Amino acid sequence: MMSHDTSSPYLLPPLDHLPDGVFCAADYERLSGSFMAGPTHAYVAGGSGHDVTALANRDVFAAWAICPRVLADVSSGHTRLALPGAPSLAHPLLLAPVAYQRLAHPLGELASAQAAEATHSGMVVSTLASQTLEDIARHAGAARWFQLYLQPTRDATLALLRRAEAAGYGAIVLTLDASIQVPSLHALRAGFRMPAHVVAVNVAGQPAPGAVALQPGHSRIFQGAMSESPGWADLDWLLSQTSLPVWVKGVLHPDDARALQTRGVAGVVVSNHGGRGLDGAPASLRMLPLVREAVGASFPLLFDGGVRSGADAFKALALGANAVLIGRLQVYALSVAGALGVAHMLQLLRDELEICMAQAGCATLAHVQPTTLYSTGIVPHQPGALPHADHH
Repeated sequence: MMSHDTSSPYLLPPLDHLPDGVFCAADYERLSGSFMAGPTHAYVAGGSGHDVTALANRDVFAAWAICPRVLADVSSGHTRLALPGAPSLAHPLLLAPVAYQRLAHPLGELASAQAAEATHSGMVVSTLASQTLEDIARHAGAARWFQLYLQPTRDATLALLRRAEAAGYGAIVLTLDASIQVPSLHALRAGFRMPAHVVAVNVAGQPAPGAVALQPGHSRIFQGAMSESPGWADLDWLLSQTSLPVWVKGVLHPDDARALQTRGVAGVVVSNHGGRGLDGAPASLRMLPLVREAVGASFPLLFDGGVRSGADAFKALALGANAVLIGRLQVYALSVAGALGVAHMLQLLRDELEICMAQAGCATLAHVQPTTLYSTGIVPHQPGALPHADHH
């Protein structure tokens, strides 16, 4: 259970105008430390454990370079695409399901939803949002999905599912990689505690799962924390309960992706939960081409993990993603300038992506292929190496 306190997560109130000194989307990360209190920033920036995977998610992009082409006609270029649950997207940059966004801004997810609507961006809303899923839906655009954690009872899960359907969400994104999480040591050492006003309102009031009675010799992990974790039967049940497309988020292993594909899910999100799951898991970008190979060319894949620029997004698209999710960068921009900041960040990312596409001779997303990338020979951050001082 997350502990709470009454201190403010904000150092400065968010701006009502665009900040000076923002020249690229990643500048919002640099500025966010002046707006979020130190412990809150440590929580948002951190992964799990020693942040090995969170660091790897960022560093792995340096292993690839985008090769420019000459004399390519991209004058009719565009970034349009369609996905199950979002038949008409203007671009492949979606807001990821980030929980507790009132940590970054008093309006939290409502401001992010306004930005998504203003920029014609897709948005995935977290079960653990700090605003109701109905209020968020009223502010977001048509391309809105609901991220679902299976609840302790099927009745509770079904209640969330029915609320999402009634609120007009176009797809369900079932997250399966968070059965157990280890807090970031960085956040623990910074003294982070969840502020009293930041609550997962969509599951508030639900009875907490009962404590598991351990027998002598039992493990508090295997027979304790993991005793109620979801299984394949739970996925089959959920698929039988809705006509909405169901994506599964948190997939790294190609065999899992193939098994999910045969089970009938609409697509998968290649993700390690932003480094908040198993610390030491491979970077999402490392596994993306392996998952793409496993499921074939036509099966929908989203990518999540470490994107800070349009170039990063281009590399993920080239390595097999149909679209990418923007997580921490969303929260950083939200903390600096609210809805305006998130909208500006998304526009900058889109501009950066289109610049990469144009210079690489890619008029459409279909032209962004593995052949546009070349190895740089740079060895990314490895487990056990010292983290870079400027990384979060």
